[in-house]
Amino acid sequence: MMKKIVMMAVVGAALQACTWVDLSPAGEKTRVLSAAEVVNCTRLGTTTASVKAEVAGIERAPERVQEELESLARNSAAADLKGDTVVPIGKPKDGKQVFEVYRCMP
Repeated sequence: MMKKIVMMAVVGAALQACTWVDLSPAGEKTRVLSAAEVVNCTRLGTTTASVKAEVAGIERAPERVQEELESLARNSAAADLKGDTVVPIGKPKDGKQVFEVYRCMP
């Protein structure tokens, strides 16, 4: 029984550290800014990012979830809306977050 508990703890810790979303080359050039930083930019629309907030009943580290949501938003902004900047709208909820997409650079 103790062996099983230790194994679950190890698996849980490993899952906390996992990041499964890679930035595309265009996403790497896309920034995450605050609303105050995009006042002179052109708003292009919104994108919604979604990732697993828990795996096998174990909650993932909030900073990893946030990192993946931002990566997905950056990839989407560049590919779908030709944007170069995203601004998170509110906080992530259940592994989902909405981002406004902007073009700030000429």
